[in-house]
Amino acid sequence: MTITGQTLLDWGYRPGSWFKAAIAAAEQARASGGGEAVIRAAIQANMPPPTIPLRAAGALAYTMNIRAEDADEVANIAAVEKHMVELMRVPTIKAGAVMPDACSASSQPGTIPVGGIVAAENAIHPGMHSADICCSMAVTMFSGEIDPTKIMDAGMTLSHFGGGGRPRGAQIRPPAELLASFEANDFLRPHVSSAIEHFGTQGDGNHFFYVGRVASTGRLALVTHHGSRKPGAMLYKAGMAAAERLRHQLSPETPEHNAWLIADSTEGATYWAALQLIRAWTKASHFAIHDRVASALSLKVEDRFWNEHNFVFQRSDGLFYHAKGATPAFPDYANDATGLTLIPLNMAEPILIARGLNAANGLGFAPHGAGRNFSRSAYMRRHAGTTEAEMIAEQTPGIDVRFFCGNPDMSELPGAYKPAATVRAQIASYGLAEIVDTIQPLGSIMAGDWQKDAPWRNKHPKVVATAPGD
Repeated sequence: MTITGQTLLDWGYRPGSWFKAAIAAAEQARASGGGEAVIRAAIQANMPPPTIPLRAAGALAYTMNIRAEDADEVANIAAVEKHMVELMRVPTIKAGAVMPDACSASSQPGTIPVGGIVAAENAIHPGMHSADICCSMAVTMFSGEIDPTKIMDAGMTLSHFGGGGRPRGAQIRPPAELLASFEANDFLRPHVSSAIEHFGTQGDGNHFFYVGRVASTGRLALVTHHGSRKPGAMLYKAGMAAAERLRHQLSPETPEHNAWLIADSTEGATYWAALQLIRAWTKASHFAIHDRVASALSLKVEDRFWNEHNFVFQRSDGLFYHAKGATPAFPDYANDATGLTLIPLNMAEPILIARGLNAANGLGFAPHGAGRNFSRSAYMRRHAGTTEAEMIAEQTPGIDVRFFCGNPDMSELPGAYKPAATVRAQIASYGLAEIVDTIQPLGSIMAGDWQKDAPWRNKHPKVVATAPGD
């Protein structure tokens, strides 16, 4: 008999792209005189692995370290829980937790919320660290008497916010050994030029350059908040594409945004190595900005540390902990861990210096900030009719607030975030971290609405007639 696709269907095999190779192998076995058992063995050797289904909803529990304190939080928490129920159906996930600053990040069901943590077995999920890989905090404390306004002025010229990277002639080259490591990694090799262009830049959104005073010592401190910029975004894109190829084979029921790489595969190991390089790049990027300021103002560095809050960590249990906007609060989470981490709340509130408590209910994590209860657009609707100047004066009294591009981004004012006191109280009540010090706010620089005057928003400028001689 001739082996055809219909033969395989009659024998109960599920159709797919694998049929072509299986039919060829079966025909070769038949032509060699093999009986049905030998032919079926040839087919079996070409079958894809069995697909892995999603869990039933509610089959795997997670821990909520958040409670509603007003009507906005009730709606926000309901949205977060809806996502978590779907997220816990992903077959690789073994545990999950939600932080006090949690908020929904997407309308796609089962998207990990901001403030969410999940532990996965032998799996790295690019969609669960998101495109802003290694979004992180870094602080440098200076000794001596310094005018904080000078640090703010330096930030406006020596840092870089907004879209794109630094222009040619103003770029800061990352360490040579780091660029060499990028060249040696299959995921990062195409993005070496981006690693140079975006080094020492802070982007937009909620990223900032913050000047404050350490409560316990009175020292001035510079704190920056940004992630891995375009190199990280491109790594995320490549990781998602690789995970999507696997998803079709491994678990087609799993949503595309929750696809994964097998951690102990060659591709998974290369991606894991790329994550560590992106981490090193981001840390160096933070301190390159700090060092430029210190050098320009002849400041003496007294102390510094940093921590990421958008990353994947492997713990001693072998699981991969995906933190989407959550701060590691377990011992020795990295080789450069100091035992202290930074938790910002908003530009007018102190930044918390925390010591992690490795709480089981938080999977060893703490919040990464204050989070939001409603969208940026909803916040702006609530303040319709209030001028920018009025909003800034009301929400940031006594603070030197600047927007790098010159146009304020009102959706980044303190009122757009959850109440700082609420988040801080819930950190304590859920035992997630010990607050050991604070950095009191003096000034903050953010990108601002850098797209407001962009050419694509002004494609048809109004033509104004002028009199002769004007």
